[in-house]
Amino acid sequence: MNVTEYEHQLIALREALRTAQIAVLRQGLKVVIVVEGFDAAGKGGLIRELSYAWDPRGFRVHPIGPPTSQEAAYPFLWRFWQRLPKAGEIAIFDRSWYGRLLVESVEHGLSESLYDSSVAEINQFEEMLLANGFHVLKLFLDISQSTQKTRLKRRAERPDKRWKLTVADLDSLKHWPAYSAAIDRVTQSCSIVPWRRVDTNDKKRGRVDALTAVMDVLRIHVRPRTFSLNPGVAERLGELSD
Repeated sequence: MNVTEYEHQLIALREALRTAQIAVLRQGLKVVIVVEGFDAAGKGGLIRELSYAWDPRGFRVHPIGPPTSQEAAYPFLWRFWQRLPKAGEIAIFDRSWYGRLLVESVEHGLSESLYDSSVAEINQFEEMLLANGFHVLKLFLDISQSTQKTRLKRRAERPDKRWKLTVADLDSLKHWPAYSAAIDRVTQSCSIVPWRRVDTNDKKRGRVDALTAVMDVLRIHVRPRTFSLNPGVAERLGELSD
C-alpha cells in the first residue's frame, strides 16, 4: 500500500470512528475491544491510531500484564470485570483474559485441566457480556515468524524504540510455532464472540484492515437519531440570532 493511499484511508477512518464514538456516547453503548497478537504485530500502532480518532474522555486503554499479588488472590477473570466500560464508553484491552490460554499455556506449562476450565469460564464470561448489552470485538494481529524477527531487530537498531525490546520479546520469538498453534486452538474453543484475525505483515494495510474491523462493529449502531438536537433546543434556536 503506497503512502498516499494509506494516508487517505486513515483520514476517512478517523472521521468515521470519531462519528461512531459520538453514537456510542449518545446511545449509551458499552463497547469492549480485545487486541491480541504476536509481539511486534502492531498492537501499539493500532491503539495509537484509535487514540488519534477518539475523544480520550470516552475510552480507556487497559494494558494487561501478569496479575498483581492482590489480583492473583481472586478468580482470574476478576480483574477484567473491574475494567469493563460504563454506558457510553469504549474499553480497549491491550492483551486480555486470553493470556491464560496463550502465555500461560505456551510458556508456563498450564495444565490441560486448568486450560479446559479456563475455556469454560471465558466462554461464560463472554456470554454474560453479550447478554448484558456489551458489544465485543476480538482482534488477533497475525505476522510470520520472519516478520517478527525483522521487527524486533529494528527495535534494537532504533534508539527511540529500544525501550520496547525486552528479554520476554526474544523468548517469545523462539516460541512462535507454539503460539501459532495456541491461537488456532483458542479461536476454535472460544468463539462465543467470533475472532477477527488480521494479517499485519504489511503494517500499513494491516492497520487499515484492523481499524476497518473496529468500524464494522460500531457502524451498525450509528443511527440518525444520535445526531438530532437535544430536547428543547430547537424551540430556542432563535435566541442565537443577531
